[in-house]
Amino acid sequence: MGKPTGFMEYERELPQERSPLERIRDWNEFYRRMPEEALRTQAARCMNCGVPFCHSGIVLNGAVSGCPNHNLVPEWNDLVYRGLWKEALNRLIRTNNFPEFTGRVCPALCEGACAAGLATAPVTVKSIERAIIEKAYEEGWVVPRPPLERTGKKVAVVGSGPAGLACADQLNRAGHLVTVFERADRIGGLLMYGIPNMKLDKAVVRRRVDLMAAEGVVFVTGVEVGRDYPAEKLLREFDAAVLCCGAAKPRDLPVEGRGLKGIHFAVEFLGANTKSLLDANLGDGNFISARGKDVIVIGGGDTGTDCVGTSLRHGCRSVNQFEIMPRPPAERGPGNPWPQFPRVYKVDYGQEEAAALYGPDPRHYCVTAKKFSGDDRGCVKEVHTVEVEWVRDDQGRLSPREVPGTGKVWPAQMVLLAMGFTGPEDNLPDLLGLERDERSNVKAGYGRFATSVKGVFAAGDMRRGQSLVIWAINEGRGAARECDRYLMGSTSLD
Repeated sequence: MGKPTGFMEYERELPQERSPLERIRDWNEFYRRMPEEALRTQAARCMNCGVPFCHSGIVLNGAVSGCPNHNLVPEWNDLVYRGLWKEALNRLIRTNNFPEFTGRVCPALCEGACAAGLATAPVTVKSIERAIIEKAYEEGWVVPRPPLERTGKKVAVVGSGPAGLACADQLNRAGHLVTVFERADRIGGLLMYGIPNMKLDKAVVRRRVDLMAAEGVVFVTGVEVGRDYPAEKLLREFDAAVLCCGAAKPRDLPVEGRGLKGIHFAVEFLGANTKSLLDANLGDGNFISARGKDVIVIGGGDTGTDCVGTSLRHGCRSVNQFEIMPRPPAERGPGNPWPQFPRVYKVDYGQEEAAALYGPDPRHYCVTAKKFSGDDRGCVKEVHTVEVEWVRDDQGRLSPREVPGTGKVWPAQMVLLAMGFTGPEDNLPDLLGLERDERSNVKAGYGRFATSVKGVFAAGDMRRGQSLVIWAINEGRGAARECDRYLMGSTSLD
């Protein structure tokens, strides 16, 4: 259990990051390595408590507590503390196919449920996880391990985001012949084109994809099933199919002036930037540049943060971020007790960089955009906003109400809409005749993942709606398990 008194003797310490003013000059990851001895000290803080909520993955009053993948956090923390890094790797990959991804982009639900956080501060689970897998790659412990036997069953996985990759990895381990279809020119889905390079270096994604290819997974890029590849052919040529196409419909803001030039969906802005960066180090100009512009980001989540960080690296003149919800409290509120994930105020990398460059935090809470106005060329030049307050109706439901006299006009030559996604695209589900739920997601019960069409399964954001990478991995693994059961009558997959 690490060191029984470690959480009392040692302070929580995170790996240092490159300074904001340094890192906004490039597109490299901002993480720095932590010395091995310091990592072992941090692992010593894990007490392997009697009821370790860190890997519970349960929902309490609508809020998740702990890791959905049930990662064996206390076990590999103890192994790191004792210097048994290879053994720690074996426990880590027992439940997580891609710790190099979650160790970079996961919000660390495990840390929110850490019991040490009740007394001092939670264990640095995320940074230890990243350290384990990176050491494993450096030491040569991560090598291709193709299955010893093949079943002869052919499975198509449509979509190569975290759900699709996890599903393909598991099905390949079970011995099936797996083909992954991806409509983009590179494998990775949102890992490749939805998350900027400074948060997840694309070499990290390619490293894992190359490993899976060496283990026998076939990747097909530039092919959209339902357009370039007939949907009925999918059912005819494969014994089963798993749809992991994501929730790709961005939420729009249908207000006056929405059609002006210079207003873009965040996914369009971020995806084009990464593609140009990988193709030509931005030298081809095939991206939406924020250089010299006043940028308004509408949406306060991770994607909004990524838009802020990307705009700063372009050299924007200013950046402001609007969030319709109130600013979170500094500490847990009465309705957000441990071990729920803490809904508290935090400063992410993009806001930290903006504050270092311009002074204040770029976020403005309880603000909504009412209209956009443009110049004589049809380009956006201003965003008109109003403040809101949240009030309860007769049924106790909260809704925003405009505050009179709070109107404001903001200069803007670029507006980025980062308000999340409303569901999967319709083409493929409609072609296959799949039943949908009330939110337009593909209907497939959690735990079974089977759609209304025999032999077709669905997982990830396409099934559950917009969510986290760790949930996508969880769903991909689950869909692989049920697909294997369908094909073989039983399964040994977790």
